[in-house]
Amino acid sequence: MDGRAIWRNLVRLARRIIGVPDYDTYVAHLREHHPERPIPSYAEFFNERQQARYRGGGGRCC
Repeated sequence: MDGRAIWRNLVRLARRIIGVPDYDTYVAHLREHHPERPIPSYAEFFNERQQARYRGGGGRCC
């Protein structure tokens, strides 16, 4: 594994620990299961996830 791959994996792990799902995984999920929905920007995705986490919304769609 090169340094960039290790860094990417560490960032993904840190995001999971603090409760922020991986954006790329989310986009892939939307494309596969919800093609009618628009793909949010990373900022929109992050904001929505933070709001869902702190107001008790949250979970999974499927």
